[in-house]
Amino acid sequence: MKKFLIFTLIFLIGGFLFAQQEVGTPDPNSLGIESAQQLIKEVSVDKFEHDGFWRSAMSKDEGYTTSRLFAGAPAGKQAIPEEEGLEIADNFVLGTRVDFLRRGYNSFTILPMRPIPIEGITKTITLWVAGRNFNHELIILIQDFFGRHYEFSMGKLNFTGWQRLYATIPPAPEDGISGVIQRNYHYHNNFGIKVTGFRIDCDPLESRGSYYIYFDDLRANTDLFTEHHRDEDDMVDGW
Repeated sequence: MKKFLIFTLIFLIGGFLFAQQEVGTPDPNSLGIESAQQLIKEVSVDKFEHDGFWRSAMSKDEGYTTSRLFAGAPAGKQAIPEEEGLEIADNFVLGTRVDFLRRGYNSFTILPMRPIPIEGITKTITLWVAGRNFNHELIILIQDFFGRHYEFSMGKLNFTGWQRLYATIPPAPEDGISGVIQRNYHYHNNFGIKVTGFRIDCDPLESRGSYYIYFDDLRANTDLFTEHHRDEDDMVDGW
């Protein structure tokens, strides 16, 4: 009887340990497929080097804005390895000044002259910001494959000096219709998102006097797998 109980106990413990190993161990086949279908790289979206490309605006009864380029750069910024030695201009940052006319739930926008496309399937977007330690919030505005507009928070601006802020673009749902869609299976030469600008939502307790904010080096971490596997002889739509 004792031998039977001992055998049963050993069998149950062995089965439990085997089950634990099976549950906690990733499927190597699925990992291989996932890694084989992705080519994640950091790419430059805009370096804020072109005077007049970005414009700022806010409601006339809340205040007025001014934007211009200034020489400078964040001390902690590092170049993208693929851009080293290419002599790409990177000497300026974009500054915006806001003069509030009254307190309230004010907001102002900083918009490009045209939407900026990001190659590949975007995972995250980064931006260097000097926020002057105000409790305002930075929102990035994007447009998906179908031209629908979305906004994502990049965080509060309550810090001093330069800081790199991030926004994560959520993956598309399986239905391929709802959410941020970056790719459609009908079209293999036209996909991704576009940056349509930024909005700063101001804290009503700090929307007074003058406010200054600076931007530099808009980048994205993006999956370029499809970009490197395009059909070179395919036709281009949009005519």
